[in-house]
Amino acid sequence: MKDTAIEFKNVVKSFAKSDGGRQKVLDAVNFLIPAGKTTVIAGGSGQGKSVTLKLILGLMDPDEGEILVDGENIVDLGSSALKSHRSRFGVLFQGSALFDSMTVYDNIALPLRERTDLSEEDIGRKIHQTLEQLELDGAEERYPAQLSGGMRKRVGLARALQLDPEIMLFDEPTTGLDPVMTQDIYELFADTQQRVGFTSVIVSHDIPRVLNLADQVIILQGGKTDVFDSPEEIQLSEKEHIKEFVKTTMGQIYQSRLVEI
Repeated sequence: MKDTAIEFKNVVKSFAKSDGGRQKVLDAVNFLIPAGKTTVIAGGSGQGKSVTLKLILGLMDPDEGEILVDGENIVDLGSSALKSHRSRFGVLFQGSALFDSMTVYDNIALPLRERTDLSEEDIGRKIHQTLEQLELDGAEERYPAQLSGGMRKRVGLARALQLDPEIMLFDEPTTGLDPVMTQDIYELFADTQQRVGFTSVIVSHDIPRVLNLADQVIILQGGKTDVFDSPEEIQLSEKEHIKEFVKTTMGQIYQSRLVEI
């Protein structure tokens, strides 16, 4: 396995402003996302967290720079190559993006039916294995409206894992969940990542709790990035904006891995 799954090289992304100018959300940023680890991308609203995920998936193009996935620059790939590129990823969206008219089983089966030649028997075997691993036994005939928020997250994760992705992207995965359910979901993410071994990228505002999952933390602010090899290093930074981040989001005392999720 390569050491680096994703690399941003001098990436610039800007958007038009109402006054006719441009706002740089990402301003010549550089960072590496290590393979087989969990990277948390944090920052305030409008700082480019979700934009970063869209760039990784090729849903947006940067204004400048390179985005390397497994060493391949994905910028300006054609539609066929982009389709192949996206097959490497599993994505868990903020609202899980389940189809209300489909059962849990059919929601999970969808990518297998659309993108593989597996028989229904093989699909069923794979789905039931996933249901058992994610503690969803007995839920296969329910509809999303019959599930709790935490259960919907589990179903969304189950569907995202069906094509055995190399990289999982999580976009604000605990939005709308209470603290107890949030803890359960984070424990599920950690257990699944360790068991399957995929590269995990989590965009979240849920600081500091989500940092307990992190092998690396990237903080976005003002178009720039600060990269930390561990959550503990954030507290040692002498940069004023990082000190303010620690104070407002992590509190005066942050115990990180000293406290279980």
